[in-house]
Amino acid sequence: MTEELFRQDSYAKECRARVVSVGDPGIVLDRTVFYPLGGGQAGDAGVLVLADGCEVAIADTRKCKDAEGRPTNDIAHVPAPGQEALLAQLVPGAEVTARVDWDRRHKLMRFHTTTHLLCHLVPELVNGCSITPEYARLDFNMTDPLDKDALTSGIARLVGEAHPVQVGSITDEELDANPALVKSMSVQPPRGTGRIRTIRIGQGEQVDFQPCGGTHVANTSEIGAVVVTKIEKKSATTRRVVLGFAQ
Repeated sequence: MTEELFRQDSYAKECRARVVSVGDPGIVLDRTVFYPLGGGQAGDAGVLVLADGCEVAIADTRKCKDAEGRPTNDIAHVPAPGQEALLAQLVPGAEVTARVDWDRRHKLMRFHTTTHLLCHLVPELVNGCSITPEYARLDFNMTDPLDKDALTSGIARLVGEAHPVQVGSITDEELDANPALVKSMSVQPPRGTGRIRTIRIGQGEQVDFQPCGGTHVANTSEIGAVVVTKIEKKSATTRRVVLGFAQ
């Protein structure tokens, strides 16, 4: 099992780790600060720094899968192509420094936190989500039209109010007793450990509270200028909201 350091500290930019295995789809470490693709959020990129200072470029991060295609608790760091000579040095037990591409990660954190603000502004179930360094989108299960300028103004207000963003957890039983906490129709929170990670935005005045395994900024003020760039009618019952950074 890969120790997931990013779960409690989204701001950890690097860590020392040991190689567990090298294969398809990538390099498995005993611990990592790299977030794997999941919950709509893109996997991290960065480098693994070897003992001699050479760097293996990591293009993506994914959850490993078992023979039946089910996700496991190991995380694979997918190397960029053309690094065969460097990869030959990555034998089990080798020490490396896993260093995330921080500029890219921070954009993902800002966008992911903004999607939670959208869930507050549009109190409808979500049936699709994608969070990349360039844009983010949420698909809402609804038929009513949405106003792009009103949503942009609402995001700016919540960003300016500087609400704290806190990581917590609830038990499986607490989630079962409050099923409305799950706002996604397409992604269910992972179970199996007895506790489910949560994100709470707001102190006193609660802006958003839901299960979420992604990485976020510590305060909404850190999001900066994010705007709604497009609203699309994807189907009779789906409205897509696309976010971008203000130019």
